[in-house]
Amino acid sequence: MKHTDEQSGNSLKRDGLMLLNLPFPPSVNTYWRANGHRRFISKAGVDFKQSVAEYVIEHEIPKYGSQRLGLAITIYGPNKRKFDLDNRLKAVLDALQDAGVFDDDEQVDILLVKRGEIVKNGLAVVIISPIDNEADHG
Repeated sequence: MKHTDEQSGNSLKRDGLMLLNLPFPPSVNTYWRANGHRRFISKAGVDFKQSVAEYVIEHEIPKYGSQRLGLAITIYGPNKRKFDLDNRLKAVLDALQDAGVFDDDEQVDILLVKRGEIVKNGLAVVIISPIDNEADHG
């Protein structure tokens, strides 16, 4: 198999895999706010989604439509403060969906989440891999 790389700033496309370097996501505890019975996305959530949308446009991230996907996400914390990995996932998935990278986060059939080391300002590295359903079932 021939290996080809296409690099654009902080994104990398190789053999159908797409690597994205996104900002450190807000936790689900700070992503949602409530006002009475109404729930809405907080300013931190809106800012994160906007940053992801701008990244997707700037780096010309491909659109996967309704294709089944596998995602590997590494969350790099900004400091030694403890955080739950699962509390960071919803913001990442929602932001990628809203940016048009995929139609619905229900398309994610494989999800691997890992904690990375501490980096300044934190980071979420996402690797997207289309899943070939015919190969999986044939």
